[in-house]
Amino acid sequence: MGISKKLAERTSNIQATPAMDRTSMKADTRLTTPGRLLDAQLHIKEAEDRADAAIAEAATVKQQLDEARALIEALQNSGEAGGAAEVDISTLVEKPGRRRVLSPTEYEELKANLAANDLIYPVVYRPLGNGKNEIVAGHNRVAIYRDELKREKILGIRFLGDERQAELGATFSNLLAPSLPDFEKYRQFVRLQTESGFTRSDVIRASGLSSSHVSRILAFDSLPPEALEAIAKRPDRVGGNAAEEFAALAGNGNMQAVVDAIKKLIDDESLTQKRALEMARPKAPRAHLANSRPINIGKRKLCEVSVRSGVIGVRFAGKEAESVAAKWIDKIEQFIRTEIAREAVGGE
Repeated sequence: MGISKKLAERTSNIQATPAMDRTSMKADTRLTTPGRLLDAQLHIKEAEDRADAAIAEAATVKQQLDEARALIEALQNSGEAGGAAEVDISTLVEKPGRRRVLSPTEYEELKANLAANDLIYPVVYRPLGNGKNEIVAGHNRVAIYRDELKREKILGIRFLGDERQAELGATFSNLLAPSLPDFEKYRQFVRLQTESGFTRSDVIRASGLSSSHVSRILAFDSLPPEALEAIAKRPDRVGGNAAEEFAALAGNGNMQAVVDAIKKLIDDESLTQKRALEMARPKAPRAHLANSRPINIGKRKLCEVSVRSGVIGVRFAGKEAESVAAKWIDKIEQFIRTEIAREAVGGE
């Protein structure tokens, strides 16, 4: 790569300086070639320093997220080795937005599993100091034990980190779960930004997700608020690819149609994403059809010709309409065949 191309790449983010007066402009024109080169090198160094700082910050964020997630995983694994103890379910409270939304099928499968088997992974909770314990991991297990199985205690293990570590670990563990729907990943992205103060670029770098995957996740950002509210009830019903298409349709002026289609998709289990997208697309304008045309012989109406949905209809008038129609069917057929033959030989 030539030096000029390298310089262009390294200085691509350098902002243009404000317009200078004529005096300063004249001063700049007196810079020697070595002086101009030195000035460019200083700008390059500044750009490199900014890039290095951004990389270092992203590495720090990733380390914080990894450490918080590892802490929760270590606690759950230690529970298998006997480090867990039963905790009163009545003391466990949720932090709004932290629980993963399961599909009805996933919920029923988890309920059946918990009803038939001992809890393998203990829930993780953080003592709040007021007799209550904030759930860090295991929200759905707690809900099923409490609401479905009517249990009073559940196997749990204490999380001794601070609130920030608890939020990071819980949110990022959800974010990287293989079965997590794209909308839930989007929701966790947003939570990491709002709850932990990280920038979106921080979260993207730390997640390790591919750029195409991130693009699908962030497509939900472009959907109308009403659509997001509907999807939040059933995140499994709208994937990232469909979200991209819905977002494009909404951006082209079909916002209400997108909202209506997504609501129907959420409410109707039999409706597919493909069909919902078809419902959201603008309908092609129907071709204008000419009104029916009467054919008269003098003042007497012989018949009426009409076109509808690709069908040409000929309706004869009078008491003898049926017999007259029977005579004309042969003439119409012969006319069509004659026209086809003429067109085949290039006739007019």
